[in-house]
Amino acid sequence: MNDVIPGTDAGKLAATDLAATNTDAGDAPGWQRTLSNLAAFLRRRLTGDYEIDDFGYDRDFAETLMLPPLRWLFEKWFRVQTVGIENVPLGGAALLVANHSGTIAVDAAMAAVAVHDEHPQRRPLRILGADFVFNTPVLGPLARKAGHTLACTADAERLLTAGELVAVFPEGFKGVGKPFSQRYKLQRFGRGGFVSAALRTGAPIVPVSIVGAEEIYPLIGDIKPLARALGLPYFPVTPTFPWLGPLGAIPLPSKWLIEFGEPIATDGYPEGAAEDPMVVFNLTDRVRETIQQTLYRLLLRRGHPFLG
Repeated sequence: MNDVIPGTDAGKLAATDLAATNTDAGDAPGWQRTLSNLAAFLRRRLTGDYEIDDFGYDRDFAETLMLPPLRWLFEKWFRVQTVGIENVPLGGAALLVANHSGTIAVDAAMAAVAVHDEHPQRRPLRILGADFVFNTPVLGPLARKAGHTLACTADAERLLTAGELVAVFPEGFKGVGKPFSQRYKLQRFGRGGFVSAALRTGAPIVPVSIVGAEEIYPLIGDIKPLARALGLPYFPVTPTFPWLGPLGAIPLPSKWLIEFGEPIATDGYPEGAAEDPMVVFNLTDRVRETIQQTLYRLLLRRGHPFLG
């Protein structure tokens, strides 16, 4: 097994080889393609013919084992429609900034599928997540293998400098854990650390607006004492959980729309702009307002939350 730095020629060649392997049986029936891809995956694992970058991203593992079930949710369960994928650069760095909701952060996974499957270059999306994600058994290692890392300025700048697509959800747990009565109303965007990272690296900011996640687990309550006892940011109560037990964990099949807005350039700002509080605040507010207005428009376009 060889390590590879994201964005390097070696990493791009490895990605090309993997894509070719996964499409060798492209004309075969679905089950045959699945078996062929799994056999090829096992062969690569046994021979060590795969790469893991400095952040723990294992593209072979992610595309072979993690993407298929998420793709089923994307295509069949949520019936996600994307708009503006052409606004995501064909190459080079960009910072995608999205609203966050849904009680469980399924929206981040669906955004990653959208970029990978709908983008002409099938680019991976490197998501910045909370410490809680990476400290959780099973979930943390899987998140690393999927290419994600901590929501800190240092990691964001390092990925952007390497030419990666990076995603951030500035509302954090305030957005994911907000009550259903506050659906599609953006929470505070933190202190603008994502804007500083974009300004320092000159990466464009792509506003991303996601409609559909608010309805998958409508949050109608939060059992705070239980959340504190379990070390969780909140313990959700929904119309189906915990009343239905494990069945309550099945997300409702809402209709989703994801729009990638026009990029906001950051390379024209003067040197030192990342340290100017007013520049950071104004740019943060511009991104937030763009996403909020787009959400209102997409809600009108979608119509019924489940029938579309």
